[in-house]
Amino acid sequence: MIYLDHNATTPMDDRVIEAMQPYMGIFFGNPSSLHRLGRTSRSAIDTARSQVAALVGVEPAQVIFTSGGTEANNLAIKGLAGTLAAGVIAVGATEHPSVLAPAWHLRKQGWEVLTLAVDSAGALAPEGIAGLPKPNLRIASVMLANNETGVIQDVSTLARFVRETGAYLHCDAVQAAGKTPVNFNASGAHLLTLSSHKLYGPKGAGALVVDKSVPLAPLLEGGGQERGLRSGTENVAAIVGFGKACELALAELESRNAHCLQLRLQLENRLAQLPGVTLFAGHAPRLPNTLQFGLGGMDGEALLMALDRKGFAVSSGSACASGAGEPSPILLAMGVAADTAKSAIRVSVGKDNGEADIEAFLATLQTIVRAFPG
Repeated sequence: MIYLDHNATTPMDDRVIEAMQPYMGIFFGNPSSLHRLGRTSRSAIDTARSQVAALVGVEPAQVIFTSGGTEANNLAIKGLAGTLAAGVIAVGATEHPSVLAPAWHLRKQGWEVLTLAVDSAGALAPEGIAGLPKPNLRIASVMLANNETGVIQDVSTLARFVRETGAYLHCDAVQAAGKTPVNFNASGAHLLTLSSHKLYGPKGAGALVVDKSVPLAPLLEGGGQERGLRSGTENVAAIVGFGKACELALAELESRNAHCLQLRLQLENRLAQLPGVTLFAGHAPRLPNTLQFGLGGMDGEALLMALDRKGFAVSSGSACASGAGEPSPILLAMGVAADTAKSAIRVSVGKDNGEADIEAFLATLQTIVRAFPG
């Protein structure tokens, strides 16, 4: 199978697997134990924390390990809310469900949820940012790069508005990290979410990067691991793999980006020659590996399954919302018509794809379109 769905998950790098293997066997100690096996596990976590911190330019103590991006997003939003008086939380209209769901959950505790509109390219509308409610705004949460369209938001500009109000800004950088440079301090965010399996690491590991001034209440009470913010015995092997994946992503960022951008442009240029193709957010700043398009008159999920039968793995949108049978809420928020949105296909290439993969995909796509009823 030719895999073109790297925004859903990435295959683990062989070097990551190699780094993890000792911690799935001989080095099995609990990192909270004081004996040699425990200290070995603790040292491995410390190394991984430094590797993750280096990817986004922070100190290791600012990295709180979690089970993944969803938990980190929940910790950021619910953890902040647990230390603040109820007020307004502002979220982008195109956020991931793991941000939107905890934000809406806060309404049960007296919070108001403000949805920030985006323009036709998926970028946050300037008037929405300027109109943030200064007296009652407590939290804003905006993703750095969209998981479907790849659109990169101007988070640093938003951060200036948010900080002027005295509120806190959380940034979901799950899709961005490892694909584009991410610097926590330059972003202006107070909290930043990362996920291992989006950058060739294992599933089951993620992190919340925290500014030292930010108050957080834990979601899980227990033994006090991760500075008391995430109790529970650490998944040492996954954390080690996450750290190694971050180390490799930082070292190879420039070459990976150039390679993926070349493949994306190859695909875009050829798709532009096909009739009925709509490229979503085509002129917006985007991740180098991500392209989302629609084919007029076709159902995206039907096209996805047809491609799957031919040996190609793509997506019709976010993997966390797949199977819903409804048009993408992200595209609808951008003003895309429902029937056009329902035709959407996302292609997200990775470091191990090549030009031959793109050519094979295009040839197969054309064959399927010609045979498609109607």
